[in-house]
Amino acid sequence: MKRTLLILLSIFVFFPLSVDAQQRLDERLMLSDIHIRPEEKGEIALTIDNLSFFKDNEFSSNHAFGYTLPGFWIQPRVSYQPLKNLLLEAGLHALVYAGANKYPCYAYHDIGTWKGNQYQRGAHLLPFFRVQAQMGRCTLVLGDLYGAGNHGLTEPLFNPELNLTQDPEMGVQLLLERPRYRLEAWCNWQSYIFEEDSHQEAFTVGVTQRILFNSQESKVHAYMPIDVLAQHRGGEQDTTSLGVQTLVNGAVGVGLTWNAGRRIFKNMNVELLALGAWQQNGHLWPFNTGFATYASLSFGLGGGVRVFGSVLYGKDFVSLYGVPFYNTLSQKPGDGRFKNTLAPHVGVEWSRTFAKDYQLGVKVDAYPVRSGQFTYNELDASTNAMRQVVLPATFNNNFSFGVYFRCTPRFILRKRNSLRSQD
Repeated sequence: MKRTLLILLSIFVFFPLSVDAQQRLDERLMLSDIHIRPEEKGEIALTIDNLSFFKDNEFSSNHAFGYTLPGFWIQPRVSYQPLKNLLLEAGLHALVYAGANKYPCYAYHDIGTWKGNQYQRGAHLLPFFRVQAQMGRCTLVLGDLYGAGNHGLTEPLFNPELNLTQDPEMGVQLLLERPRYRLEAWCNWQSYIFEEDSHQEAFTVGVTQRILFNSQESKVHAYMPIDVLAQHRGGEQDTTSLGVQTLVNGAVGVGLTWNAGRRIFKNMNVELLALGAWQQNGHLWPFNTGFATYASLSFGLGGGVRVFGSVLYGKDFVSLYGVPFYNTLSQKPGDGRFKNTLAPHVGVEWSRTFAKDYQLGVKVDAYPVRSGQFTYNELDASTNAMRQVVLPATFNNNFSFGVYFRCTPRFILRKRNSLRSQD
């Protein structure tokens, strides 16, 4: 009953209000502008970047527990552009969940078994600093990166929910834009170790490429996505017993977009991908290689509405940062694994722009997953020893509903002309 009410609320209340053209929700709400504007040379500005969210995950399968994310993150930062192609930004990043008053001090996303002993009160607070240099078609970023959804990773490799929860990525990033080619390469350093530290060094390296066979504005646009992600854990000063671990994900395929441009039917997109998982070093996974195939179809409609469907079949496949239903390993206790997984994904989303820097979005997702034979470990109360349990293949429906609001107002503190007047 709860799920039905949420779906009806989304369709009959929110969607008819929209007046904007169609655009993917993660593109509309989650991305940040990476370009430096030469005309803003000499300006000092304050940007207050905020994403407020309420996301309810009702999961019934053995892949993961369900949970609710009510909260927001806010990122006030001051920027200074001393040159036409150089930008400096400094500020703070704070993550707040409704009802929480204490937050663990660690990088928020998958750093082995180390979770830290220290806590912050009131919010999960981090410093923010970015240096960005634009050199022709290349852009170099040091410090806080343009991360999460900005990487443009294919959906099976990246869960859009990470736009809400993960820490700002830090490290180095290179972006290249050409008329028929896009490249992004980055290193996100997630965990730094000192001598005698009791946790592992951890970082993620990623490369995304888009080969564009013709212009994106063409009636029929064709492209090829090529994505690679690798996470490394260990380090020369590692004092743990976990050993060096290197995990790799990859995806390659083709995509086609039909830009119809009509009042109700805006566009259609279809994408076919082959995916792989490789444990190059270590023993975190019970297997060293896995594969998956993925197909998706979406329709952009008038009023900012987008409907979509996809299906993934995986055998021994694990996505480092993907939706849990695309994995053949369970996130629940017991080291559970599936023989295979067949994960359809259907949904509808809507977004509206009130002004340039204010966007609202609603999204409904359903994952009617068929999981293969499930094997996990549990404690036998009679013998006080672990035993292996094997469950037959099952079908489970998993549901998610989210409301999001993104605002990025920018205030000019000192213009270029005022700087000149004081020289």
